[in-house]
Amino acid sequence: MSKHEIRTPLAAGGEAPGQGRGLSQSGRGLILGEIGFIGLGRMGTAMAANLAAAGRPVIAYVRRANQIDRLAAIGIRATTDIGDLLDCEVVISMLPDDDAVREIVLGHGNDGLAAGLMPGAIHLSMSTISTAAASLLSGEHARLGQGYVAAPVFGNPDAAKARQLFIIAAGAPADVARCQPIFDSLGQRTFVVGADPKDANLIKLLGNMMSATALQMLGEAVAVLRKHSLDPQFFVDIMTSTMFGGRAHKIYGDKIARQIYAPGFLLPLVLKDVRLALAEAEKAGAPMPSVSVVRDRLITGIARGYGELDWTALGLIAAEEAGLDAVPSVTAT
Repeated sequence: MSKHEIRTPLAAGGEAPGQGRGLSQSGRGLILGEIGFIGLGRMGTAMAANLAAAGRPVIAYVRRANQIDRLAAIGIRATTDIGDLLDCEVVISMLPDDDAVREIVLGHGNDGLAAGLMPGAIHLSMSTISTAAASLLSGEHARLGQGYVAAPVFGNPDAAKARQLFIIAAGAPADVARCQPIFDSLGQRTFVVGADPKDANLIKLLGNMMSATALQMLGEAVAVLRKHSLDPQFFVDIMTSTMFGGRAHKIYGDKIARQIYAPGFLLPLVLKDVRLALAEAEKAGAPMPSVSVVRDRLITGIARGYGELDWTALGLIAAEEAGLDAVPSVTAT
């Protein structure tokens, strides 16, 4: 790892975090140069592409060289050497789980991201990880004089492409303020929930549990209607026009009624979040029995070979449990 001098970004004034699209009031100024990005899956690629489209140069770390040309075509400079990201003032991670984030940030000995980032740089973690992992990473970055902001998102890859994500951010106020222009390029609204990064991850996990249980109930209701030879779409239209008008019911209710399970939020990743949420609940002494049901349904679906389907496949599993003929559809429309 090379050593880096501490940079002092140019000062800039503007709006406070979450109050609009503007510059930072933190006194630390605009983020200059390239933004590092680690985790170029479907979500990460869409987010990095939006940053590039907004005029922010992005350098992405990838494990396989065959991804470099694909990313170059959408304006992202890619590298297989994580050391190329160490001059960035902000490095974003969008990785699938705790293990992946710990491996990248802590590495083995002295070869992790944290060991190489310059003092004053910010690791912006947009992954959905446990509160324990968030606290561990936050502490390590603080020890090395770096910032750490947790900013998990609500939204699927389509929402990411359309810049319609909802961002839940927590960290030192000055660091969050410096990241706000990035948030404005990625999402439609940022909710700043405090100074402790782990709080953002807890809120994201619990929000995902509310959506997962909603999908489970939608699947069960649709199965009952189909057993009665009734049109589930009619039911979903009524419910989303009256008592259940939220985004989860509207977006996913329609897909469950039409038996559309195109890959989005894949079942193994949902199961990972469910297990993390149940661990948080157990630690707090607050049972979540409905989430335990969802966990068992997810395990069932994965065992039946549905691991590459979206979490709307909870509707498929509910149909099968009701004895209905259910053919998995991965067609998006």
